[in-house]
Amino acid sequence: MNQEKKTEIFIPDGLEEKLAIKRTTHLAIGAHQDDLEIMAYHGIEACFQRDDKYFMGIVVTNGSGSARDNIYKNYTNEDMIKVRRKEQIKAAIMGEYGALALLNYKSSDVKSKENETVVKELAELIESANPEVIYTHNLADKHDTHIGVVLKTIKAIRMLPKDKRPKKVYGCEVWRNLDWVNDDEKVLLDVSRHPNLAASLVEIFDSQIIGGKRYDAATLGRRLGNATFNASHEVDETNALTYAIDLTPLCTDDDADVLEFISSYIERFKADVISKIRKII
Repeated sequence: MNQEKKTEIFIPDGLEEKLAIKRTTHLAIGAHQDDLEIMAYHGIEACFQRDDKYFMGIVVTNGSGSARDNIYKNYTNEDMIKVRRKEQIKAAIMGEYGALALLNYKSSDVKSKENETVVKELAELIESANPEVIYTHNLADKHDTHIGVVLKTIKAIRMLPKDKRPKKVYGCEVWRNLDWVNDDEKVLLDVSRHPNLAASLVEIFDSQIIGGKRYDAATLGRRLGNATFNASHEVDETNALTYAIDLTPLCTDDDADVLEFISSYIERFKADVISKIRKII
């Protein structure tokens, strides 16, 4: 593995690193510590207490720039890097991750158009893991670092031979809900099977929660809201849903344009809104 950027690989069950990564079936690539637990819990839950499926998480940045308050109010960026690393490792242990990779890049590295180092390292890890499914951020996310991660993830996948690419790639919710996506285009991910695990994984990130952001309540509330408001004329089939956009077409067709891809979702949403109003106005 590339160690130039102080990449750290953590294997919760102690298996040899290459073997642990190779067994991956579900891979999540997030910008910050806790992004995996918020957006890719579907993959964590799918692999929890299974011996035939394994979840691997990749956290791309070091998390130094997070909001802080309470006992963390006077923490330096270096202090935050240490505490967020500790929290992410705790989550990996609790969630029984097969492997965790902490890449420790700066946000500026991820947002830089010229930085290909991140892309190459992601490509190396994806190829080693050879997952069936990848979860990452969505292209309509409002956080610039999240956009950097999803764009570099797509680039990394495109570097691989087509027979080494994942079957599915999902762009998931963190800093912008995907409720606006037309219903027939939403990917619905049921995450209701282990509510205690779902809550505990987000609650581990104490530096964020008492540090000024109630990600615990907001994440579970969003999932309940998604489930409840998903279908207006049907009884709920689940009490927790996460939404995603299917990014697979961008990862199978190297010529597909990213801007056209996400713009088409927005245009179809616009057309749907206008159509409904015109029926009644």
